[in-house]
Amino acid sequence: MAIISDFEEEEEKQPEAKPSASSSASASSSAAAEFSARFDPASPLGFIEKAFEFVAERSDFLAHEAAERDVAAVLRAVREKQKQKLRQVEREKERERERAKKAAAAAAAAAAAAAAAKKVEEEKKVQEVEMKDAEEEKEEKSGAIVPNKGNGLDLENYSWTQTLQEVTVHVPVPKGTKGRFVVCDIKKNHLKVGLKGQPTVIEGELFQTVKPDDCYWSLEDQSAISILLTKHNQMEWWKSLVKGDPEIDTQKVEPENSKLSDLDPETRQTVEKMMFDQRQKAMGLPTSDEMQKQEILKKFMAEHPEMDFSRAKIA
Repeated sequence: MAIISDFEEEEEKQPEAKPSASSSASASSSAAAEFSARFDPASPLGFIEKAFEFVAERSDFLAHEAAERDVAAVLRAVREKQKQKLRQVEREKERERERAKKAAAAAAAAAAAAAAAKKVEEEKKVQEVEMKDAEEEKEEKSGAIVPNKGNGLDLENYSWTQTLQEVTVHVPVPKGTKGRFVVCDIKKNHLKVGLKGQPTVIEGELFQTVKPDDCYWSLEDQSAISILLTKHNQMEWWKSLVKGDPEIDTQKVEPENSKLSDLDPETRQTVEKMMFDQRQKAMGLPTSDEMQKQEILKKFMAEHPEMDFSRAKIA
């Protein structure tokens, strides 16, 4: 049982003579009295009864006609306070449940977003692998070969390298070969190279036209023929020296920066644009022209939000 108060009435400690009715009334009205009782939760009415007895002994409150009404009003007020307290507790519980619900929803959304991002990343990796496989398969079918360090190709009987302006051909010949035995016929779109009295090493239509007046050959160390071909179109990489020979993959050409610096600004800008477009195509990404078209479309869409562009495509 809970003890409400440990105080005891002074009268219980020191017995006094029974006061008169007038003195009792005067004492009750002039001095506050102390109330002590034990509260048993199993029997609350017993505690209330003692409280009323204490009030009846110490005052004439219960003798008034309005006492019953006033007590009922106090009871209603206490009950209302208790109801409000319970409602407040329930509201707190409801807010806690709502916070827990929002936290769970946020955690679920975060987990879903992470899973979606992971799925997108995995799909991207799969696409990259598929694109790489498709590119390799395409190269295998087309017979395209990775170029040598000079952006050309090393063949059995000769090799060639290139820049955007020139093609250099290297043809090995027996040691001690004299220049008079060399056969080198350079035409606008045809090349023939070999030694007199022997099968030609190179003979065929050039991949692109050249400027014959700016082409020449020389014999190096009497062991190799070196041929310089000046391209007519100096904005394109050759896939082969002569048509019919194995072709290289021009998207994997890597021109030297030092060579780019030798170009005039306009030509260099064109070459760099071409190199960028080649890399973009190799990665399956839009070229510079396509990116420019996309930017124009985005700007137009921003200026005309009332229009539906859901089916718009870049040609």
